[in-house]
Amino acid sequence: MPLHPTWTRRAFLQRTALLTTGALLTGCAAGRAGRPPAGWLLYVGTYGPAEQDNLFLYRLHPGTGELTRVAGYRGGVKPGFLTLSADHRFLYAINASLEFRGQPSGAVRAFAVEQGTGALAPLNEQPSAGAGPCYISLAPGGRAALVANYFGGTVSALPVRADGQLDLPAVVDQHQGAGPHKNQDRAHAHCILPDPAGRYALAVDLGNDQVLSYPLTGAPGALQLPPRVAFRAQPGAGPRHLAFHPGGRWAYLINELNSTVTALAYDAAAGTLQELHTVPALPPDFTGPNACADVHVSPDGRFVYGSNRGHDSLVVLAVDAGTGRLTLVEHVSTRGKTPRNFTLAPDGRLLLVANQNSNSIFSYHVDAQSGRLRPTGFAAEVPAPVCLHLLPDFTAR
Repeated sequence: MPLHPTWTRRAFLQRTALLTTGALLTGCAAGRAGRPPAGWLLYVGTYGPAEQDNLFLYRLHPGTGELTRVAGYRGGVKPGFLTLSADHRFLYAINASLEFRGQPSGAVRAFAVEQGTGALAPLNEQPSAGAGPCYISLAPGGRAALVANYFGGTVSALPVRADGQLDLPAVVDQHQGAGPHKNQDRAHAHCILPDPAGRYALAVDLGNDQVLSYPLTGAPGALQLPPRVAFRAQPGAGPRHLAFHPGGRWAYLINELNSTVTALAYDAAAGTLQELHTVPALPPDFTGPNACADVHVSPDGRFVYGSNRGHDSLVVLAVDAGTGRLTLVEHVSTRGKTPRNFTLAPDGRLLLVANQNSNSIFSYHVDAQSGRLRPTGFAAEVPAPVCLHLLPDFTAR
């Protein structure tokens, strides 16, 4: 197998070891004694009407990219972002509302996942401690749900009980500051996730052009206050989402308002980030309106993908194995309008993109050597899809 031109033989061997370890971990997490999955189950969070099914379960064929609907559920108001516990027993969804139980807050819902089928059963819901929640992740060990509230400008931590249910928020932090762009009138927390070592949670704020770093503790609330400023983006950049490289040395920040991707070196001891360089997410000849949305690193760490809403494309960027810097590979149409979120299969062979404003999900084959995307020819019609989350399926044989 030919080596990627920017990868040394040592890096290639490290990548091979990483992929082998990842495959073993996937099997173990599903409790199947390392047996590889026969396919994938896909949860789809949407902005569909609350009075109808708006949280969906699909089956993804691993060879063809075909999507088959399995079930639909009532997920409340705009169940737009999802996360799964590491053991795949529980799913958590935000409700991106502006009011909950008479307070200026959204909500967070917990569901039990039926092992083997992926079916969902509601457990409970709690306020998110801020209006318009837009992102959720789990602290190490699943002990707390970490939530970013966009309109409230807050991040919160909700303790998770042993049975998967959520407690009321134990820690809430109000972000401060504003940026020069018209959409930066105040703080707008847009993402919060733990670092690969589980020592810090990094919170991205679109409104004040900052990434904040919170030490993670063993306490139920998980977040230790106050945070420190881990990184300051270019004024008006509007940082939105952050994704870590599998090796933990680098992270990649997609900036919504100036349509760029910033490569960052990560100091795991201090929980801080340093810019390596910033590259455009758009082709140089595109002059229309655009807002970047999501960013992911391929499981082998060789490529970074980002979504463009307006240009309606995915940008594919190659990662230099020695420096973490990025070079353009291609731009690919998402075959729909407003690609809000996308995801890569854990084996790196398929990519799925959710086109919010054309009610569609398309799947792509991923070329392992070049990172390039090729449409599979399969799609699914889903009302206003905004988040995609995969887990192994051991039943589809």
